[in-house]
Amino acid sequence: MKIQSNDFRVHPGKEFKLKDRPTAIKPYCKSKKQYRRTLESHVQELSSLQQLHYASHRYALLLIFQGIDAAGKDGAIRHVMSGINPEGCEVYSFKQPSAEELEHDFLWRTTCRLPERGRIGIFNRSYYEEVLVVRVHPEILRNEGLSEELLDEKTVWDERYRSIEHFETHLHCNGTHVVKIFLHLSEEEQRKRFLERIDEPDKNWKLSLADIHERKYWKQYADAFEECLNATSTQISPWFVVPADDKENARLIVSRIVMDAIKDLKMSYPNTTAKRKAELEAIRKLLLK
Repeated sequence: MKIQSNDFRVHPGKEFKLKDRPTAIKPYCKSKKQYRRTLESHVQELSSLQQLHYASHRYALLLIFQGIDAAGKDGAIRHVMSGINPEGCEVYSFKQPSAEELEHDFLWRTTCRLPERGRIGIFNRSYYEEVLVVRVHPEILRNEGLSEELLDEKTVWDERYRSIEHFETHLHCNGTHVVKIFLHLSEEEQRKRFLERIDEPDKNWKLSLADIHERKYWKQYADAFEECLNATSTQISPWFVVPADDKENARLIVSRIVMDAIKDLKMSYPNTTAKRKAELEAIRKLLLK
């Protein structure tokens, strides 16, 4: 069964309801062996596309991953991008803002990490935290040092959505294409993954009482994600909602979305001019002496 990126897209102008999107769908592969073979072919194709992207040096690609705790962001990035040349790709994980970062506007710290032309930038969480976790916990907003007139909760979120949309339009107009992936996990699957982490030494460091505390706000997070995706999925910077209960399926979908995003750039290797051909022939003669 072929994976169609468009099936997971949030289309602007059409009301998006998170409850209408499944957290699990029928597996694309019938066995582990088929899954590994399919993912490997995706990884190899991505490697070739990334080389073309790096060589053409015309665009930058920014991939944003968002999702609730344990949604599989780290794993998706690690598996899907495993064949990418590190020279052409950078991953940034955004945690709680530092004191310096809070002295600037909410887009500043991520703007400093944008990819250069020819490169792929990956944000594991991003400026979207400022309309997600900050919205669920408005006390964070009140501690950001903003003036009182900027703290009106009736307007601040719409203003931030507008800032984000304008920012992503600016990036697109200057050659940076933004693709946003929301890993859609169910509450029950998160519970299972948290339980599994307790007994796994290589993963239990990720789990804390704060993670369990955040589960109390599940509905608030779902509402925040739904409104955010409705407000900020555009034709040029779309959101994709990926069912995340099945990690293997999710990684195959993510890899297809990334491949299609690079292909949409319609790049080619630089043309060899007559002058360049003459230069290459001169080099050949020197090497053959």
